[in-house]
Amino acid sequence: MQDKFNFDDPKLREILERTVELFSEFGIRNLNMDDISRSLGISKKTLYLSVKSKEDLIEKLFSFDDFKMDAEFAKIKAENLNAIEVLIRVSLIVFEEMGKFDPKLTFELKKYYESIFNQFMVRKQNHIFNLISKNIEKGIAEGLYRKDLNIELVAGLYVRNLVLMHNKDFCIVEKVTFVQVFEVMFENHIRAISNAEGLTYFEKRKAEIIHFNNENINH
Repeated sequence: MQDKFNFDDPKLREILERTVELFSEFGIRNLNMDDISRSLGISKKTLYLSVKSKEDLIEKLFSFDDFKMDAEFAKIKAENLNAIEVLIRVSLIVFEEMGKFDPKLTFELKKYYESIFNQFMVRKQNHIFNLISKNIEKGIAEGLYRKDLNIELVAGLYVRNLVLMHNKDFCIVEKVTFVQVFEVMFENHIRAISNAEGLTYFEKRKAEIIHFNNENINH
């Protein structure tokens, strides 16, 4: 969907980036287009040159999020890393993106813009599913992952666990953080799909990759 929007336009990018800040501060429901244009220091007419409505603005925000993630994934692909390194990098990006979800904004989106929100979530989950599927194929070809893996099943379980992990009720054990859950889930995934060579490689990298910055993402 993001292909139909021109995110190379600096005016549109600025509007989207600053609108995210406004929504985070004041909420989505509390702001109308007059409030947004006034807070951005532009006329309502100028705002409507970039977005057609508040719904269109929210749709563009979601598509802009997709656009930025695609750019990050493209950088990783260009580095020509092995499958385990790619999985590490992609998982870290997904982890950081999930950490940005504000529960209050998510609630408002589900309640007042359900269709747009659901389309975004389905699109993102499908994208992650495709990335993990390709990663498994790459790892098998490189001799790092087991050859007997059911690719669709493994990728589907990975996405399902990510979705469950974002649920506040998922951590049923007291004092267990989102970061800790992610670390365990990621390591379990690696160990389940890797062969002996892949596990040896992972053990060498483990100390560097399972300790995430808990200060940057509060869950």
